Amino acid sequence: MRDALADARAAVERYVTRFPGEAAAVSSLRSQLRDDDAILERANMRGHVTTSALVLDPTLSRALVIHHRVFDVWLQPGGHYEPPGSLWDSACREVREETGLDAMAPFPSTVAAALLDLDTHPIPARAAKGEAAHRHHDFAYLAIAPRAFEPTPQVEEVHDVRWIPLDALTTYPNARLRRLAMKTTAVVAAFSAGRPAA
Repeated sequence: MRDALADARAAVERYVTRFPGEAAAVSSLRSQLRDDDAILERANMRGHVTTSALVLDPTLSRALVIHHRVFDVWLQPGGHYEPPGSLWDSACREVREETGLDAMAPFPSTVAAALLDLDTHPIPARAAKGEAAHRHHDFAYLAIAPRAFEPTPQVEEVHDVRWIPLDALTTYPNARLRRLAMKTTAVVAAFSAGRPAA
């Protein structure tokens, strides 16, 4: 897990270099990463890491999203980091568990699983799980499915899973999903024009 912790710290610093305007938004995550070696552990009620991925279809025009059973909202597939492996490995596992997609690659392929987005958000207490209120620090990646794929929801946590046109996601009620869609649209446009992604 120590390798994953080092990777998380380095990834956040690269992210702030790439998106300097978001430095304030990720300040609490950076602060916790500096002094809390247990940030990857789900039992850490100060806050802990989750991983997710917005997956594009091979045409780059649709994204794979789930309807979360607990939160009653459309989201990119994701969940708690669990060792072993990297944060990217964790995101791939979550996508596989929630949608059935068993293979995906970072997008664009020239990027070695670079973060698309970081988001720290509050999670209310859940007495049924014995969890106090805490924060999730979500590391979201952009990925591509290597082939056409018909998703299958994991019924324990997911009401539905479907491909949604990327441009439609930019108007979804969920602010995080809108932000992911807008960032993804910019990456796809740069890729299509042969420019490096921002």
